[in-house]
Amino acid sequence: MSDLAAVVVNHDAGEVLARCVASLRDEGVDDVVVVDNASGDGSVAALLAQDPAVEVVHTGANLGYGSGANRGLAATEGALVLVSNPDVAVHPGALEALARVLRSQPATAIVGPCIREADGSRYPSARRFPSMTDAAGHALLGQIAPDNRFSRRYRMAEIDAAVTTPVDWVSGACFMARRAALEELGGFDERYFMYVEDVDLCWRAHQAGWQVLYVPEAEVTHLQGVSTARRPYRMLVAHHLSALRFASRTSAGSRRVLLPGVALVLAVRLVIAMAKQAWGARRHGGAPGAD
Repeated sequence: MSDLAAVVVNHDAGEVLARCVASLRDEGVDDVVVVDNASGDGSVAALLAQDPAVEVVHTGANLGYGSGANRGLAATEGALVLVSNPDVAVHPGALEALARVLRSQPATAIVGPCIREADGSRYPSARRFPSMTDAAGHALLGQIAPDNRFSRRYRMAEIDAAVTTPVDWVSGACFMARRAALEELGGFDERYFMYVEDVDLCWRAHQAGWQVLYVPEAEVTHLQGVSTARRPYRMLVAHHLSALRFASRTSAGSRRVLLPGVALVLAVRLVIAMAKQAWGARRHGGAPGAD
């Protein structure tokens, strides 16, 4: 596909990076840029041994996902751009399905595929912007009762798994976008180090009059947390700080008086998440990491 470029943001993803790029090559993507955020695991060397033609942008530091993606976007020229985690493998026909939707619907900025987990189950990658009530309910109950009504509404549990559907946002683990829209939006907001940068990007797209679509015909497999699992506590903190930043950005008028409550709810959720992480590490016989 001559009008499609792909940007893969890597940080210590190991052998899955080469698999990701191979899956893109199998789907006919010639313009592949890997942005490496100061990996130290040899993943880039292994990739180049397999695919010497791939372009690698070395950032020199771990800049975070959105910042890395922006540097990859600047190094590509395709009218359509796939942005992906390194632990994603695209299924046959997935990229063509996403590109077909973007080509046929000029008001659409971003399209997201059906993301499968390693066991084949569907990850809830298409979601709503949560109301304050749903956000609080999901934050407090999501860790201990994942099937609660707030989380189900936020995760669009009722979505038709076979129909292309307008949604509020799609996961940044893998999506395709119209370059013109990304340039209009200024790309990712680099104040988010990790997490919620995808929610923010889609929110700004809607604010600018663009549409975001979930395209279940396109499927990818995501091996979640390959690099973030090495630093679980740091990533948990980053996630909750990003959520607070997004709440602050999108709250206007009288809703801003609720922000201290949002911060408190997120702090409680962070404590629960850290306790759950530590308990899981003990159960599996490993000591939790220092991050």
